[in-house]
Amino acid sequence: MNATGALGRYGEDLAARLLAEAGMTVLARNWRCGRAGEIDIVARDGDTVVVCEVKTRRASPFQHPMAALTPAKAERLRRLAECWLERTGGPPPGGVRIDLVGVMLPRRGAPTVEHARGVA
Repeated sequence: MNATGALGRYGEDLAARLLAEAGMTVLARNWRCGRAGEIDIVARDGDTVVVCEVKTRRASPFQHPMAALTPAKAERLRRLAECWLERTGGPPPGGVRIDLVGVMLPRRGAPTVEHARGVA
């Protein structure tokens, strides 16, 4: 695994831990749907399925990880959520929500992890 892959994996590990601590159940990680792409984390929050995009960045004056969700990325996540539902038996009673977890890794100290619910 290269440095970028390791950074992303670390961020996903932190995000999965945060979601679990918030009472969610992680159902899948790095779930792929053919050419449509990959969902970083699929979780259940009560009776809602949560499709979670994780963005990890090293501390920088440039783009914050929470700003990385473009309209095109949001549309891709909606298509991936539909694919998940088709393959797992349809929508749950609580529907589907798309969340974003941003992980910022400072040069020193603990990472900052932010969770935004219902971003797309």
